[in-house]
Amino acid sequence: MMLEQLLTSFAASAAFAILFQAPRRTLLQCGFVGMAGWLLYISFMDMSTDPILATLYASFFITVLSLLFAKWYKTPIIVFNVAGIIPLVPGGLAYDAMRNVVENRYDIAVQLGFKAFLLSGAIAAGLFFTEVINQIIMRLKARRET
Repeated sequence: MMLEQLLTSFAASAAFAILFQAPRRTLLQCGFVGMAGWLLYISFMDMSTDPILATLYASFFITVLSLLFAKWYKTPIIVFNVAGIIPLVPGGLAYDAMRNVVENRYDIAVQLGFKAFLLSGAIAAGLFFTEVINQIIMRLKARRET
């Protein structure tokens, strides 16, 4: 089961990298970033961590890994971030929320929609905080050099 999830997350990330026209030389790395982020997410979920915290940690890790790959492969970080975050996107949850709206089950729709909103916010927060920390580190290095 775990191997299937890892292969699927790799394939999904690499496929979205192709869809978003990432450079061909980065497709394997994009797939790896998505797979590594999903591995961290399911590891936290296996430890009974809250899904929102697991998503936050995984998105933070994805951004750190994307920063490293961006430096190593001299490619913009967005190439790795966008493809790597795809497995964490709560698309199925948002779909279920909208389906429940159409079926007039508003109480379930609100719950699912709010959970999708929180998961999306955790993804955004993980991406944001990693970049803030990176900027602080870069400024400290610049001050130390001068």
